[in-house]
Amino acid sequence: MEPKKNPKADLARNSGLYFAIGLCLVLFLSWKLVEYKSYDKSSTDIELLNVDDDDIEDVPLTEQLKTPPPPPPPPSPEVIEVVEDEEEVEETVIESTETTQEEIIEDVEVMEEEVEADVPFAIIEDVPLFPGCERVKKSERRKCFQEKMDKHVIKNFRYPEIAQEMGIQGRVYVQFVIDKDGTITGIRARGPDKNLEKEALRIIGKLPTMTPGKQRGRAVRVPFSYPINFRLQ
Repeated sequence: MEPKKNPKADLARNSGLYFAIGLCLVLFLSWKLVEYKSYDKSSTDIELLNVDDDDIEDVPLTEQLKTPPPPPPPPSPEVIEVVEDEEEVEETVIESTETTQEEIIEDVEVMEEEVEADVPFAIIEDVPLFPGCERVKKSERRKCFQEKMDKHVIKNFRYPEIAQEMGIQGRVYVQFVIDKDGTITGIRARGPDKNLEKEALRIIGKLPTMTPGKQRGRAVRVPFSYPINFRLQ
């Protein structure tokens, strides 16, 4: 006997559609589980701050006392002195304190005589004369003075032994003053080493007495500076 089968009752006809629908449901549920989040309720509680009315302080009202100003002093009575016309009034003579032009000129002349300043060698009218330059022309006396100074330094020059051993060399600037009587005073030296300075002072200290320089016919102090070179050969 052959079984009877309805061709419309084929269960495998829509199996592919059912499989697709089931697969979609499974994927949807899986996605929802992955995206699901939970929060701690204790951290999301909102606390309300209750402000009590007791914290409000009552500020008492203070009243400013106004003191009345002191009464003004009573007016002093005016005293009127009556001066008789017959009273004699002594006249005071005011002497003039202005000085005349002649007195001013006399004061200026006295001040010029009292003030004595050093005159530099470069601007003095009559330069100091080194011994041996007395017969030289006035226009050539500065050159003669310089030449005599060079000869004097070369003649008395002596290099310090300590400076030679230590290899010290350099330039020493010497300053001195030719006084009113022609003597050499106020000798000072400035250089790279004390031994070189000492030797420069010794050389300048041997300068002879000179004829003093003159400004407006009067002997004056003349400062002069001279460099001395110390070189090792």
